[in-house]
Amino acid sequence: MAVSEAQKRATAKWQKEKVEEVKFRVPKGDVIQAHANQQGESTTAFIKRAIKETMERDNAEKHE
Repeated sequence: MAVSEAQKRATAKWQKEKVEEVKFRVPKGDVIQAHANQQGESTTAFIKRAIKETMERDNAEKHE
């Protein structure tokens, strides 16, 4: 299925306005991807969950 130029422009605009791209490097062997797969989720979903849970825990510790 071909993507129109208008759709490409709309997607690029959405990405620029709504999301930030964060890149990082991991050791070879990709244990992060393997763990995510074991949990039945994508690597991106696992990373987002790990960050969210860590931030929640950190914020809870500040208010104890």
